[in-house]
Amino acid sequence: MTTTSIDELFAHNRAWAAQVEHDRPGFFTGLMSQQKPRYMWIGCSDSRVPANQITGLEPGEIFVHRNVANVVVPSDLNCLSTIQYAVDQLHVEHLMVVGHYGCGGVLAALNDLRMGLVDNWIRHVKDVRDKHRELLESLPVAWRHDALCELNSIEQVMNISQSTVMQDAWARGQKVTLHGWCYGLKDGLINNLQMTLPGVEGADKAYKQAVAYVASRERS
Repeated sequence: MTTTSIDELFAHNRAWAAQVEHDRPGFFTGLMSQQKPRYMWIGCSDSRVPANQITGLEPGEIFVHRNVANVVVPSDLNCLSTIQYAVDQLHVEHLMVVGHYGCGGVLAALNDLRMGLVDNWIRHVKDVRDKHRELLESLPVAWRHDALCELNSIEQVMNISQSTVMQDAWARGQKVTLHGWCYGLKDGLINNLQMTLPGVEGADKAYKQAVAYVASRERS
């Protein structure tokens, strides 16, 4: 069903809240008193990629940050502040960077499409494209968009791992594992990109393994 007016949003909200309270009395008061998510999701702003629904998690169970093409760079204090709050205050155990196939921002970077002000942001994805140009050009043209979506997620995991937030957390022995994933709009499934970092040790090995996975995996 397509929502056609703002008033419908309020109606849907009231119906949803009433149904939740009916099925689970006290749910909202309990949620209000605490926030203890085990997971953080850094994803694209695309409206078709809702973190809670995709993972089957309830409100309060996953901390979310989203921007165009799920980019994490040292100059973005918004993103880094959100990561620091999740790690230092909420003590999340898993932080996932989740790209998605069919990402418009990644496509713009791949093909040098002009989109306006966002071109300056997409420059970060172009850097990923340029870094992996040889790999991308070795793939059939039809596969390159998907591959760059995957490579972008992998590179953002590396960016997080090198941030002062993660370096400090790991140095004090905090257990936080980083993951690189990519979500499929066509089937609703998450693809594990084999990019998993439980700490500073082994980052280079995990990175090479993930890039090799992108280069060698079968695609349809």
